[in-house]
Amino acid sequence: MQDEQLDASSNPVSEQGTKPTVEINVSSKDTRASLRENYGSEFKTHLLEQYKLYVEMADRVSSRRVQTASFYTSILSALLALLSITSNKELFQGPQSFVLLTTAILGLCLCVAWSANINSYKQLNSLKFKVIHDMETHLPFPCYDMEWKILKEDKNRRRYFRLTAIEQYIPIILAVPYLCLLVYSLVKLFS
Repeated sequence: MQDEQLDASSNPVSEQGTKPTVEINVSSKDTRASLRENYGSEFKTHLLEQYKLYVEMADRVSSRRVQTASFYTSILSALLALLSITSNKELFQGPQSFVLLTTAILGLCLCVAWSANINSYKQLNSLKFKVIHDMETHLPFPCYDMEWKILKEDKNRRRYFRLTAIEQYIPIILAVPYLCLLVYSLVKLFS
């Protein structure tokens, strides 16, 4: 991962007497020191509080991601289960196969939406951890950064699969029955 640096420039204190905000840009180690100087004596305390909050927010995003996966898995499985329980010969023939077509399209749309959600959560978490890694440059020990370095350097480990890479296959796998159902219903509808 590339080393991200901070650049600071402070805004003048507003008429209401509020603290100035600090703009942060990628730059050099020298500007990190000026960031601390421009912010003031509370820099480390406030940074630690922001760090704790940011790590907690990253964890919440991961929790929402798991809940989203559970939601889509439940809905897609329930649709297939309901279809198999209520199915009869008449449902699979002639104009009634429109029900199958609708179910197939709904299932495929849910799989596409789930895949889009996974990509969105991946982007959000990636950005959050870039910020966390950058914040760690101001803290005594960069635990998340160290974790990734150890993982990359460990030659005895098996290949590491990122959760998102594995997670992206689940909507594809669950889309297969709906794709088969779509083909089947179209054949029955037009034959």
